[in-house]
Amino acid sequence: MRQEREAPSEEEIRLLREKARFIRLETIRLIEIAKVGHYSSVFSCAEIFAALYYDVMRLRPGEPQWPDRDRFLMGKGHAAVGLFPVLADHGFIGRELLDGYTRLGSPLGDHPDMSKVPGVDFSSGSIGHALSNGVGMAVGGRMSQRDFNVFVMLGDGEMQEGQVWEAALFAAHNRLSRLIAIIDRNGYQLDGKVDDVMGVESLREKWQAFGWDVHEVDGHNLQELTALLRRLRADERREKPACVIARTVKGKGVSFMETEPGWHLGYLAPQDAQGAIDEIMSREI
Repeated sequence: MRQEREAPSEEEIRLLREKARFIRLETIRLIEIAKVGHYSSVFSCAEIFAALYYDVMRLRPGEPQWPDRDRFLMGKGHAAVGLFPVLADHGFIGRELLDGYTRLGSPLGDHPDMSKVPGVDFSSGSIGHALSNGVGMAVGGRMSQRDFNVFVMLGDGEMQEGQVWEAALFAAHNRLSRLIAIIDRNGYQLDGKVDDVMGVESLREKWQAFGWDVHEVDGHNLQELTALLRRLRADERREKPACVIARTVKGKGVSFMETEPGWHLGYLAPQDAQGAIDEIMSREI
């Protein structure tokens, strides 16, 4: 078993909170350039991005193709606007690219493109494919005897896709213990409440029945989330793939987005954008 790090310190949690705030603020800035975007989908997973990229995942700044890096795949690719500033922060892409987000000729679009953006391990857009590709990477890592983990973040509406469950069966059957799926369980998808469109509960029992090691956590509690992800990454005795059901709030951090599912895709007028920024700056998420 790898040396498991102790629970994150107060200083480490403070840094992660700052990074989650940075992700939210940069999301607002970049969507101002594009004039439309997925605010609330990023805000529900900002802490997940922060915990993974600034604490849990093994990465080398400025080396997006390091062979032994941990891999990250994002099923909910429409949250890429929150990922791109993180990639720039790690030196995987130039910070100046952010200023041209979605503009003609820019490699940064509404969804991530692995052929154009260093640090993106899988191009996503069509929901449901990320876990299958993460399974392939985990198998590839085992075959090549590489010491990396594969993290796949899925939307809860994505649980309605049959391919997700095929991949889940394959991963458990092949004991892909280096594979960790994180479900952003914010309760909403484009067409409304997930469980009104097509019920997906009980997720814990479903994933357990498919042979996974399942955990639930408050996806905005960085102390609990980071400690759990650290533990899962370090555990070499686990013989199953792991699933983390992160209970989140869509639009977390901006009160009028938390209560209005229509912010799945939208645009903030300048005065509303400033109000959102002020609220993000004033709240301890």
